[in-house]
Amino acid sequence: MCGIAGWAGPGTPLPTAPDTAEAMVRAMACRGPDGEGVWRDPHATLVHTRMAVIDLAGGVQPMTAEENGEEIAVLTYCGEIYNFRELRTELTGRGHRFRTRSDTEVVLRSYLEWGEACVERLEGMFAFAVWEPRERRLFLARDRFGIKPLYYAVIDGGIVFGSEPKALLAHPGVRPVVDLDGLRVLFSMARAPGETVYRQIRELPPAHTLTLRPGGHSSRRWFALEATPHTDTLEQTVGTVRELLEDSVSRELSSDVPLSVMLSGGLDSSSVAALAARALAHRGEGPVRTSTVTYTGYSDNFQPDLVRSAPDSPYARAVAEHTGAEHREIELTTADLTDPEARRTVLRAQDIPAPFGDMDTSTYQAFAGVRRHSRVALTGESADEIFGGYSWVHIPDLAEEEQFPWVAFEQWHPGTRAGLGRGLLSREFENRLDMPGYYADRYAQAMAGIPRLAGESPGERRAREICHLHLTHWLPRLLERNDRLSMVSGLEVRVPFCDHRLVQYAYNIPAEMKTFDGREKSLLRAAVRDLLPEEVLDRPKAPFPVSQDPTYAKTLHQEFHEVLEDPHSPVLPLLDTVASRDFLAGLREGDRQDWLHRMNVEMALQVNTWLRDHGVTLEV
Repeated sequence: MCGIAGWAGPGTPLPTAPDTAEAMVRAMACRGPDGEGVWRDPHATLVHTRMAVIDLAGGVQPMTAEENGEEIAVLTYCGEIYNFRELRTELTGRGHRFRTRSDTEVVLRSYLEWGEACVERLEGMFAFAVWEPRERRLFLARDRFGIKPLYYAVIDGGIVFGSEPKALLAHPGVRPVVDLDGLRVLFSMARAPGETVYRQIRELPPAHTLTLRPGGHSSRRWFALEATPHTDTLEQTVGTVRELLEDSVSRELSSDVPLSVMLSGGLDSSSVAALAARALAHRGEGPVRTSTVTYTGYSDNFQPDLVRSAPDSPYARAVAEHTGAEHREIELTTADLTDPEARRTVLRAQDIPAPFGDMDTSTYQAFAGVRRHSRVALTGESADEIFGGYSWVHIPDLAEEEQFPWVAFEQWHPGTRAGLGRGLLSREFENRLDMPGYYADRYAQAMAGIPRLAGESPGERRAREICHLHLTHWLPRLLERNDRLSMVSGLEVRVPFCDHRLVQYAYNIPAEMKTFDGREKSLLRAAVRDLLPEEVLDRPKAPFPVSQDPTYAKTLHQEFHEVLEDPHSPVLPLLDTVASRDFLAGLREGDRQDWLHRMNVEMALQVNTWLRDHGVTLEV
């Protein structure tokens, strides 16, 4: 797992300061603590920072391939290819000779053998760049669901690329300019694939490639979900889900460094932990390591809220005991969540503000805790997207609205009715943003790209649409968040539920079969029923925990008060300062504030820090 970056210009050599590559290395240091490398020629520079997971000695990058003493291809790559051993065997049979045991060399040799079509043979998570010096051709590629990030910017004469925007912004040809369109993306919960906050920077969408050659550049989508009839019986479907998930978890346990499972005690992560425990036992390895995050005093003082009915720890302990796991609880204090350096690290890692506050900080701290004993962690991410786990899927008024269902949920709940993290913005600025118009436009674009099946009932058609919307406009945000916060912690996170065979199969399962027992995620529950304790199987879905310590909220409010009182605070022109002061005054008088209301303060504070400390230029 790594950070990649670089630039290429197939025409005349790009004029670039000699220390630009080193600046990119420094920008990507958060993604690669185990090594770094730079490859140069007059028309391209490739940069790499490494987190070693497979073939610790042999996977050094950028990696080159030679022919008759001449370098014909150079690769900088981030990811894990889970079928690399099978591909290596096939490529060896085709005459390729390998110097290492790494999946990196398999990616490079796959490109030499199959060209741009190599991506269709790779199974896993990846983002990579290949430069061919003789042809002066740059090839960029990203995995099917965007598990690994990749950004690019078109500049005069070429392209700059990198795993994160901060790498591109280290290049003198890319500036951190944010306009009104960028702010719409910033405050959106459903940005379109390819959109970013920064004016110059684009995200290479999932399942896309980009080729730069003399004369210009072009992009291609190389994978898309297909709508096909589902003919399996319920029993066959449950069996297939189990088989596909079992295989995915087993393959993703491949590692030359210690590995664990992030365990919340919910159905998704518990399924991964149980299947990992079985796979390791079958290999004569184990026990599986598991980790759960909690807060000091959280279980003893827990108060149910809109989406959480119980703390995670008791359920996680039950799964750990049931599976014989080596289990750790990572207990965080309020001081951990309010630690200024931790919060700065989270903002720096994500490049842009987010309204999730202590959820992001605690996720980062949890990943850092796991990193003390493991370098790879499996999670249950994306099970909700493919098996219909979210509450808004099952509320007809929200699911049937002509809108992204989670945006409809946002507008329905009193704490987020003004928009998640937008509740303190000024009316004038909100009008200029026109988020309803933005969402309507993005929703129409998203709906136009959904593959459908002829003859479906209206209910089944809508369920398919929602599943596709989740996979293309909701899941990418979660994957990006996990990637950034894990990599800055020195941890590689894997997502077995994102196996493309499982996702493709689940996409075509009828909604009534996905909820055959009258509950969310019926199929997954049935597929792992023999592996988990009953209390976990029966547990309602609960999102990542948030702090319920009033001290945390008081700290935020004090910081926000200081921002409001400082006339130089750069966020002030975006805020309704009168309403913001009234909000704080109401809290002092005892108004109750839940974590959804708190997100408005979290976002205002982060935007202020971002504008003040990250060199951002607003042109609105």
